[in-house]
Amino acid sequence: MHRRGFLAAGLATVLAGPRALAQMKMDDMSGMDPMPGMSGHAGHDMGATSQGTTLLPEGAALRELPLLANEARRPGLFKARLTAEPAVARFAEGQDTPILAYNGQSPGPLIEAFEGDRVEITFANRIGEEASTIHWHGMPVPADQDGNPMDPVAAGTDRIYAFVLPEGSAGSYWYHPHPHGKTAEQVYRGLAGAFVVKSKVDPVPAEYGDTVLVLTDLRLAADGSMPGNTMSDLMNGRVGDHVLVNGQKNPQLSVAEGARRRLRLYNATNARFLKLAFDGAPMTIIGADGGLIEAPVAAEDILIGPGERIELVVAFDRPGPATLKTLPYDRGWMGPGRPADAGLTLLTVNVSQTPAEVLPPLPERLRPIAPLPAPARSRRLVFTETMAMNASGMEMGFLINGRAFDMARVDIVTKAGETELWEIVNQADMDHPFHVHGTQFQVIAHERDGTVSKPRYLAWKDTVNVARGETVRLLLRQERPGPRMYHCHILEHEQLGMMGVLDVQA
Repeated sequence: MHRRGFLAAGLATVLAGPRALAQMKMDDMSGMDPMPGMSGHAGHDMGATSQGTTLLPEGAALRELPLLANEARRPGLFKARLTAEPAVARFAEGQDTPILAYNGQSPGPLIEAFEGDRVEITFANRIGEEASTIHWHGMPVPADQDGNPMDPVAAGTDRIYAFVLPEGSAGSYWYHPHPHGKTAEQVYRGLAGAFVVKSKVDPVPAEYGDTVLVLTDLRLAADGSMPGNTMSDLMNGRVGDHVLVNGQKNPQLSVAEGARRRLRLYNATNARFLKLAFDGAPMTIIGADGGLIEAPVAAEDILIGPGERIELVVAFDRPGPATLKTLPYDRGWMGPGRPADAGLTLLTVNVSQTPAEVLPPLPERLRPIAPLPAPARSRRLVFTETMAMNASGMEMGFLINGRAFDMARVDIVTKAGETELWEIVNQADMDHPFHVHGTQFQVIAHERDGTVSKPRYLAWKDTVNVARGETVRLLLRQERPGPRMYHCHILEHEQLGMMGVLDVQA
């Protein structure tokens, strides 16, 4: 039997079997539905759960994410406290939803700091009985401040994360938990937030503003609670029933005719791929995960995989509504329940007939990006999915180079300051967004079906989608010694084995 057919048939067997939970290659999945079924959710964002009873209000004014207050009394220091704790949100009228939140908010408060600042954030884990961490996704922090799974913060305890933001690190980063075996659950329950590192000299006109849009998705049961993951979620990654922007369903933003807006888009979902376009408003890409690109690039649509970020300047030249919509994208899916993601409206921008003030143009050059030098060595990482029958039932997993994650095993040893060429080969039946801790890399080529293509622009990235059947080549250099992680950023896949340990030696 062809591997896809075998996996699909195996998935059906798993979903029908009460022993399925025992076959998960995870330390703890206590939050998962004990008897999952295929009808747990539609994933269609049709305004209701699969039970068809929960409606989310739409059309409220877009809320700006509240800033995390800086408690420091001297310039160059950002000092604050983040507490992860249970909270209650009201997504639907008359229903309270238990969530996890940072400082009572989901998404968490927006952190803004500048290149050169020292950051000291006290993290208080008040989740309950679960360990947690804060991973500073994409940020150039020391290994012992990275919040990786090998450095858990026990329930009821505090720890201080401290690091300096180096010059040249301005970009759109984010923070989220990374405890072993609990990352996916803690993120979909609400723990994620944006961290913007700003440059003291920004080439993008200040008149464009700087709007952060954190994209999450949500699944609600009829009583307003969040159901646990089903087996289909573990296979494909959890995709919710509603896509939210800053915690809101289809919020609205009002601008004047001729306005230009700088938007930072964050895909903070567990597993949702977002192919997006503005209806009636041209987009220009100005930045990626690790900050501005060299020069603006016009785009009709963009694809943001889980964990990725992108910076845009959008021109609102035509009065009337301009909507940010989802477009079709086939990321691969195992079994029934494939989300119908096309045609969702995520944000509505109301463009008035009042002309905006004359705005300065976007510069033709944004910043230089020096290509990384020739690699000293090459590595090849192959993604595969497995599903096999053993004596006790069906076993499934997601592997890198044929091995599942083992926290006690070092998979790669590299040298600080040495450039390497990594080939990420996706032999699986669905896309996998690939993330490396501790550094930003440069994608140099995509290969699929024998055709090699170059990226449209050079950018600093920490997460890149690797489509099924595709090989992505990237240049990577780690500067700081210590243990780092690399993994698929579909969080359920990470927990089922698609992660490795990188030891960076001085």
